[in-house]
Parts: sequence; structure tokens; C-alpha cells
Amino acid sequence: MIYDQSEFDLRCEWGPQGVAQLASISNVIVIVDVLSFSTCVEIATNNGAIIFPYPYKDESVIDYAKSVQAELASHRQRWTTTGYSLSPKSVTQIPAGTRLVLPSPNGSFLTLQTGNTPTMAGCLRNCQAVAQFAQNYGNKIAVIPAGERWKDDGSLRPAFEDLIGAGAILSYLQGSLSPEAEVAVATFQTFQKDLLSYLQKCSSGKELIAAGFEADVELAAMYNVSDCVPLFRENAYVKQPLGRIIK
Repeated sequence: MIYDQSEFDLRCEWGPQGVAQLASISNVIVIVDVLSFSTCVEIATNNGAIIFPYPYKDESVIDYAKSVQAELASHRQRWTTTGYSLSPKSVTQIPAGTRLVLPSPNGSFLTLQTGNTPTMAGCLRNCQAVAQFAQNYGNKIAVIPAGERWKDDGSLRPAFEDLIGAGAILSYLQGSLSPEAEVAVATFQTFQKDLLSYLQKCSSGKELIAAGFEADVELAAMYNVSDCVPLFRENAYVKQPLGRIIK
């Protein structure tokens, strides 16, 4: 197939079509949604929480949360009481064992499209750990920058922060890079010297800062600070014990 990058070990493609093209022919797939699903999942699972992805704006989510005996996160908002959302800051103190349904229009949605292919959530915070763990599944690795959606028509907006996150993960992988993957690595290496500054200045970062969520951008920009590998299995992301491979 022309679009599946199958002649290369390390593949990179955007959003839902990226998943559709690459998941079934890859040994493992990494979903990268830096601002903020993947960052939120890394922080929460590192604390021992269990995160259930779910489509965004799906009214069945309330019944789903009840069916899995989980709390339901809200869309990002300024919390005046305790509560969880897509804001990474909101889950920094989440207790171990908390079961949380986390709807999102990008990272959650893509996770649910990967079928039987082992799936992980990657971001800047855990890029090396995710890359090293992914390599255990095989040489054929797909890294999917989620991108954002334009508000007027819902179409894909390729997002700077997700390309950077994908490049960070790919930079730690061994194997032949597709041109798309090479672009991600080169972009990451170009901006690596000042990740926080660039995330603050990119469109997604400016949007969050304007809404009062600068702390989320700061958490997302932290590079290689975590060995947490969130693995999606049995409908939820859980922190994978280091050294154990579950297929």
C-alpha cells in the first residue's frame, strides 16, 4: 500500500487515518496527544490510576462510567473543588486505584481505533521509556501524533506539540525511519533546546494559557522525567510494570 510506510520499521502518520493505515501492520502503536490526553494519562497512571478512554461528547459516557465503576472526568475547566478533567494538573494528586473515564476528541478517540494492536500513550515526559518498551513488541512501530480539530468544521489540525512528542519518541527507537518519521525526529531535535518556550508559543499552548491553564503546558513540556509506560489493555490505560511484556 502506498500510504502505510510498510517498507520502514518506524512509521509516523497523523490522526484517525494514521491509525487506520498503520495499526494493523505494526507490532505496536503509540498515541501522542501532548496537550493534553497523553500527558494526563502518563501523570494519572504513574500515580496508580486506571484510565478508561472514551469518545468525546458521547452521551452514553455516563452509563459507561457506571458500568466500569469509574468516576467521570469533565472537559478541562477551572476547578474550584476537587475534580478530574483533561487538565494534567487536575490529576497530579489522583490516588492510586482511582478508576477514571477520560473522554477526549483526539487521544481517547484514537486509542479506541487501534483494534488488537498493543497500544501505549506517549508524550514528552515518558518518551524514552515508551520507546524502549515499544521495541520489545517488535521492530514495526507506529507513532501517531493525534493533532487537534478545527473548531469550525472538526477537521484535523496538525499540531506542533504532537509532532514534537512523536519525534522525541522516535528519536529513541532503533530501525529504519520513514520520511514522515524522519521529519518528526528532525523537528524534535530542532526545538529540543527550549521545549517549554516553544510549547508556550505554539497555537495549542497559547490557547491553554489564554484559558488559564499555563501549568498544564509546563507539565506537558517536561522532558524525559518519567519511566511510566501507560499500556492500553482491557479497555483501560494502566502503568505497565517495567520488564513485563503483555501481548
